[in-house]
Amino acid sequence: MENPTRKALKEQYKNRILTGGIYRIQCSGDKSYWLRASLDMQGSYNRFAFSKKTDSCPEICMLKAWKLYGADAFSFEIVEELEKKETQTQRQFSDDINTLLELWEEKLMEGGQ
Repeated sequence: MENPTRKALKEQYKNRILTGGIYRIQCSGDKSYWLRASLDMQGSYNRFAFSKKTDSCPEICMLKAWKLYGADAFSFEIVEELEKKETQTQRQFSDDINTLLELWEEKLMEGGQ
């Protein structure tokens, strides 16, 4: 099997289907959570998994709970995903993701979750 060239890999990366959305990092120790938007859901999950594996808190706002309950108390949950359409610009996709975040923040505030 032939190794893909650097150019082919670069082209493949540029043409991948980009999936963004809303995710929640939750701490089971005190039931707190942090809602976040991402233009690259897989990348966000990978960063979170790396943080857990290396026991390095992913965000400063989580540090107190991270130190108190440990990395194993934290989980990553995809709340809603959104695929970037071929006709969308990066800016339009970003605006859609940010609007989605606002909707979820309102929804969770009303529901008390």
